[in-house]
Amino acid sequence: MKMALAIFLNAALLAVLLPWLGRQWRQARGWVRAALAFGLGARLLVGIVHARHLVQDAERMSGYGRLLTAQFWVDPAAAIHTLGSDEMRFAGREVVFYGMSNTFFFAKVLGVTNLASMGTNWLNAVYLSIFCFVGCWQLVRALSQTFPKTPVAAGMLAFVLWPSVIYWASGIVKESVVLGSGAWMLAVFIELFYGGKRVTGTRLWLGITGLLLLGILHFKMRYFFAVPLFGGLTVLIVVSVLQRLGLVRSRWLQVGVAVLVLSGGAWVASEVSIVFRLNKFTSQLMYMRTQGVHASAGKTFIDYPDLRPTPESVLRHVPQAIANTLTRPWLGESFEGPYILAGLENLLLLSTLAAALLAAWRGKYGHLPFGLVLALVIQCLALAALLGISTANLGTLHRYRSVMTPYLLLLLLQNDYAAAAFRRLGLNNQRGWPAALAPKVPA
Repeated sequence: MKMALAIFLNAALLAVLLPWLGRQWRQARGWVRAALAFGLGARLLVGIVHARHLVQDAERMSGYGRLLTAQFWVDPAAAIHTLGSDEMRFAGREVVFYGMSNTFFFAKVLGVTNLASMGTNWLNAVYLSIFCFVGCWQLVRALSQTFPKTPVAAGMLAFVLWPSVIYWASGIVKESVVLGSGAWMLAVFIELFYGGKRVTGTRLWLGITGLLLLGILHFKMRYFFAVPLFGGLTVLIVVSVLQRLGLVRSRWLQVGVAVLVLSGGAWVASEVSIVFRLNKFTSQLMYMRTQGVHASAGKTFIDYPDLRPTPESVLRHVPQAIANTLTRPWLGESFEGPYILAGLENLLLLSTLAAALLAAWRGKYGHLPFGLVLALVIQCLALAALLGISTANLGTLHRYRSVMTPYLLLLLLQNDYAAAAFRRLGLNNQRGWPAALAPKVPA
């Protein structure tokens, strides 16, 4: 029975995946085909290699997942109850997690994938790597079809080809699901929001359903990563509605609306759930930070001597936290191989940031709508602040940042200067994907 179900599930996956890959390959040409092959192949390879030597956290979650799968075969009703609860009681073991635990939720994901993999780690790594790749690829396609003047290479480099993103967001790690679900959700949102009359009927309802399911998955996997993205997209919707009423044409007014919407949303969320109250939130950040400091014993870590577990203290440290997220580890801060590579990446990011700021100063912003840019800026700044405050260990910071890095790179590489550089390298849109017919989008 177990083998039959595994064969059926894997056959169903291949029946969906192989035709999809075939369509992507036929529609692409030139360098985009190479990106498809490299991006998917690299993620699968990295995921399988990681699966052979699981880190402690991944091994623990895989163990819980196997326990859930075993419960499913012995008592399916109890397993279904476990999927909807924060505790598991089976085979003399009792596991209880706090509400909204992403560790337990990820174990549930593995418990489900085990039905197809029969508990084989490398197969689970393949499934999660494929999911992440497909989500990222869907976003790159959505950007290309909806905003044909924006360089395809910007999204492709950011979400499909960037080395640290491939390394940290492949295989049996939470980042695979967080990045894949977030990117895929944003792709569906862009198609629905900017698609106009092209998205109607069945396609519309399928899109809304997919948006909700991916949003729930993204939130469950890491809610403090999801909330900034949700907040940014909410700002985009509100600004769009006001613009259609003839209001907030100025970009500075749009920024003001963003501040009001985010402030109001934070207050409403704090009234709905204690989890989102500022003092609770800052306490959780400090707890995560303390854990990171302990894990960094004998190593270089990010230190804030004056940081206190109060909202005021946390807010005062936000600018420094953002700077640390974008720049640490500094090149030369540590001479271990991974830290040197991370330092080189940070140097490249800062150079790209400087070029993007220069382009913005000269009015060469690029062609993404300002509302979408504002939404992604909100997400990146919020994540940078949260990661910089809560994460002391430099290696952990670099891993967590891999979910933010693609969005940041997309913002930094969509300007006119970057587009010109891509054209000189032969990575222009016409040599990669056929230009898709898309409605005019307000800037």
